[in-house]
Amino acid sequence: MFFKLALRNSRRSRKENGLFFSSLLITIIAFYIILSLPNQDVMLFLKQMESDAVDRLMSMIPLFFGAALVILFFLIYYAGKYQMQRRRHEFGLYLMMGMRRGKLFSLLLAEDLYGSILSLVIGLPAALLLAELISLVTARVAGMGVIGHRFSFSPEAALLTAAGFLLIKLTAFLILSGRVARQEIGSLLVEMPEGMKKQFSGPVYGAAAAAGLVCLGTAWRMAAKGLSWYSTGRMGLTLLLGVCGTWLLFFGLRSVMNFFAGRGDRKGRLRVFHFRQLEETVIRCHGALAVSSLLILASLCCFGAGAAIMRFYGDSEPHVLDYTFDGDMQSISEVEKKLSAQGLDGQFSSLFEMKVGYIRTTEDYDNAFRMDPVLEAISGMEDSEEKQQLENILMYAEYPYIISLSGYNRLLEAAGLPQISLERGEAGIYMDGMFAGEGERKIMDEVLAAGPEADLDGTTYRLTGNVQSVNLVTDDSITLSFALILPDEDFAYYTQGEYTVYLDGVLKKGEEESLMAAIMDMNSDLDQNGIIYESYLQNMGRQMFYVAAAGYITIYLAVVFLIIANTVIGVQFLMGQRRTGRRYQTLSRLGASYRELCRAAGRQVNWYFGIPAAVAAVSSMFGVRALLMGLLTSRTRSDIGEVMWIAAIMILFLCVVECIYMAAVRRSCSRYLLTVMEPEREE
Repeated sequence: MFFKLALRNSRRSRKENGLFFSSLLITIIAFYIILSLPNQDVMLFLKQMESDAVDRLMSMIPLFFGAALVILFFLIYYAGKYQMQRRRHEFGLYLMMGMRRGKLFSLLLAEDLYGSILSLVIGLPAALLLAELISLVTARVAGMGVIGHRFSFSPEAALLTAAGFLLIKLTAFLILSGRVARQEIGSLLVEMPEGMKKQFSGPVYGAAAAAGLVCLGTAWRMAAKGLSWYSTGRMGLTLLLGVCGTWLLFFGLRSVMNFFAGRGDRKGRLRVFHFRQLEETVIRCHGALAVSSLLILASLCCFGAGAAIMRFYGDSEPHVLDYTFDGDMQSISEVEKKLSAQGLDGQFSSLFEMKVGYIRTTEDYDNAFRMDPVLEAISGMEDSEEKQQLENILMYAEYPYIISLSGYNRLLEAAGLPQISLERGEAGIYMDGMFAGEGERKIMDEVLAAGPEADLDGTTYRLTGNVQSVNLVTDDSITLSFALILPDEDFAYYTQGEYTVYLDGVLKKGEEESLMAAIMDMNSDLDQNGIIYESYLQNMGRQMFYVAAAGYITIYLAVVFLIIANTVIGVQFLMGQRRTGRRYQTLSRLGASYRELCRAAGRQVNWYFGIPAAVAAVSSMFGVRALLMGLLTSRTRSDIGEVMWIAAIMILFLCVVECIYMAAVRRSCSRYLLTVMEPEREE
């Protein structure tokens, strides 16, 4: 009988508070995903390429897990407090019917264990499937889809998830049950009124709301313009203004609710009632609403910025070269001999030299190259961020690198792009995509279309063609902000035979073997022959690390913050509704139907959830932009409008999640209102 009662009560609690139970499931999934990260094949692969960076990321996981446990404890405690208050009368009846306090404690413990075990039984398998899905998506975004994915299960992560979850659940239960056990039967059977906070006059709340908007507006401006990253002090000031502005805005919301309530009952019955209810709730819980809004803001910023960073690093550079052998570290002729002796050169579809050097015909480094017509043409264009960025790049172009035309044409051939043709006295322009984005290159192409002239150590050259930006090597060891592409004869003259040679290679594409496996096999052969190389695999490892770090960490934090914020808002609203249940009974006796009461409660839910979410959504657009301005490279900042669209889509997705939470709370409200209606009033 005891266990049947515990099982029935546990099932009833999950049904009546499904929002909290669902939040626990999502939390378990988030815990397992972050703890199983070291065992997922994406991270095992990255560890081979970027072991130091991956190790640093893995060392942060216990910190994230520990912080999430602390935050989740307060969430469980707060929700459990609501459960205990909701069942006060039930506990008092148990004691009046002769149940000992020790047995009541055992009953509550059994109920809690039933719910916790069921959460783990459902949550861990779901977490395992979702972890595999995220691993596959992350690999696909990073271009790692050619790797054979293997299923991975981490028993250690599952045990830590279960242990941490049960620990905080048990701790919260002991604290809450101890409070119930110390109360007398009479206090359990009687609803205890909750004291009201001190109220101020209307102008005080109005002034607070206006001050909050001013603080938020200042913080938004500093974030949008990137001023927060100039110094630690400005970053702290931005955060302080944002937090204080949010708190003041919610503190002053009573004036807004009072304004709407004072307009009269013009748009339906119970309109004034539901605004008065909101006014009372805002006065009582404005601090919790402000904190929840900030948590939603943190979630939106993490999700939006993380998705944008994943998108950028996933498509940042096209794959052309598979290998580069550095001539500064070894003799290229010796490399070619070793490759030929071992028969490795036959595994390359293209193997060519890329020559890069400086101007050696003069020591006047400040005037070796001048292109005044180009600078004048750009200065006459309409002002824009791209124009300013391009002028900054060309400001340091007095002593540029020069690139041999034949080698670069072989690179274009490998990339499947049309080759360029240069006559004597003509030069092409190279600008690495890391420095010059699409906007900057478009401006430069407009200028080059006119064939402007430039002075190269006293010789006039005509600049022609479009700006070239294909990577010269497989990695980022060469990122030239500006360089000249010259015919081979001119290159030989201006470098005076002093230049660096890189041997670039593209592997043959075999149908029976993936590119990843072919690169790994080639790496093994090159290591055995003592050849120093840079492979696409290593470069991709760096790129994938950013994708994985941004994807896992930001999504994890976003989920945790969103769960906590919405559960706090939902539980708090349900507590307030139960505290004012007699008002609904009175309205029912006065003639209000069940449908009208549900409609009024639904409008309260929309406002109660919608205001914190709306404030967070507006702030997140500025917060995400600020994060991107500080975290992304200068090239990406020029395309920040496109990146912001990605962030906006993710923010919109989380707003949909908010709507799902609101629907769940509305259903809980409707079920509760059905219990307070008198049988004869059911319609």
